[in-house]
Amino acid sequence: MALAVALATFRPQDHIDAVDRDLPDLVRAVTAAGATARAEHWDDPDVDWSAYDLVLIRSTWDYIEHVAEFTAWAERVGAMTRLANPAGVVRWNTDKRYLGELAAAGVPTVPTAYATRSDGELDLPAGEFVIKPTVGGGSHLAGRYRPDEHAAARAHVARLHAEGLTALVQPYMHRIDTTGERALIFFGGHFRHAIRKGAVLTPGTAYDADKISHPDVRAWQPTDAELALAERALAAVPGAPELLYARVDLVDGDDGAPRVMELELIEPNLFLDVHPESLPVVAELIVKTAG
Repeated sequence: MALAVALATFRPQDHIDAVDRDLPDLVRAVTAAGATARAEHWDDPDVDWSAYDLVLIRSTWDYIEHVAEFTAWAERVGAMTRLANPAGVVRWNTDKRYLGELAAAGVPTVPTAYATRSDGELDLPAGEFVIKPTVGGGSHLAGRYRPDEHAAARAHVARLHAEGLTALVQPYMHRIDTTGERALIFFGGHFRHAIRKGAVLTPGTAYDADKISHPDVRAWQPTDAELALAERALAAVPGAPELLYARVDLVDGDDGAPRVMELELIEPNLFLDVHPESLPVVAELIVKTAG
């Protein structure tokens, strides 16, 4: 009997215009690699997840609106069958306060502060800075501010707090405007491929405006320093879990050295359309994991 793999995605919604371009190709590639593959909506109550040998979280991009439900779903599915990545990783990675844990473990990260509603007045950086929620994706509710825009920034924080969100504050990493952001994708514990993209937060863009999550994407060959940092970040994930896939997003600090901006372990875009040569390799690893 063929192995069965579910690729968990999100239900199309009018206010989410993102499209998982990799999903149809990945379903076909996993099928060609010897398993029965099917895309399933993660929040579909009629899906029997226990019927699958592996549930692969792929493009559950609306989870930020339903975090409690999503993490509970991951726990349930993980108790029924194999879930990739594991439910404990899902729970840890949904909130960007994990950046503080990485920094405490000695991993070079973008300096980050956090502010809940109960923390009182927030100290804002002296230079240009970024504010976004600790739970979010696709630059949702993220804004870039100049030193003379503190009033607007505090209004942004108040909006996040009113929605029950924790605010994340970081200095704007200016080198991203010239060297971009690099995303290193790992599969089966090994580096697979990388991309470089341009800056998302352009000056003057309102925090609640729609943004292009991945502008000017192109293939990238990471430096030795980037690879070493990505591997160091993954090694610092609590409990050293087995990760089927991971994406490490890096930017350059003022000194030119790479720093971790985000660690994407739940539903990252894998950019298989940029690296089609990775598709059959990834599919084989998925089937191997299912077995």
